Amino acid sequence: MNIRIVTVGRIKEKFLTMAIDEYSKRLKAFCKLEITEVKDERTPDGASPAENQRILAAEGDRIAKYIRPGSVVVTLDIQGEQLTSPQFSKKLEAYALAGKSDITFIIGGSLGLAPEIKSRAQWSLSFSKMTFPHQLFRVMLLEQIYRAFKISKNEPYHK
Repeated sequence: MNIRIVTVGRIKEKFLTMAIDEYSKRLKAFCKLEITEVKDERTPDGASPAENQRILAAEGDRIAKYIRPGSVVVTLDIQGEQLTSPQFSKKLEAYALAGKSDITFIIGGSLGLAPEIKSRAQWSLSFSKMTFPHQLFRVMLLEQIYRAFKISKNEPYHK
């Protein structure tokens, strides 16, 4: 399976980079992983709705360049479907069994995702009704993808 994560912004904290590196290493046994970072737009304090839309559009244009034809697009969105880890594992398994083994997960920036990107998604996923920093969320997504593969292979993993 090919897993691609397209994400807005760079990781600046060493502890997050270390966690991303660890899960990326673990995932090599299960899939081909590619992480693409696109430049985030600086959002000024008190930005107008029009400025926020401009920012979302600019980030959306950058993201769109990395969505490959035929890839299953999964947006990470607070309004998305919430699943348990076993349900998430089954969903990934179902895509693979249907011959859809190229999956692109998209993590937006601090303002979320442009409507144009959301409309390209076959699936919108939420980990919680809570809001998380997008840099931390990358670690959380990698951990859940790793957990999903372990569940799918009936391999032990901490609970």
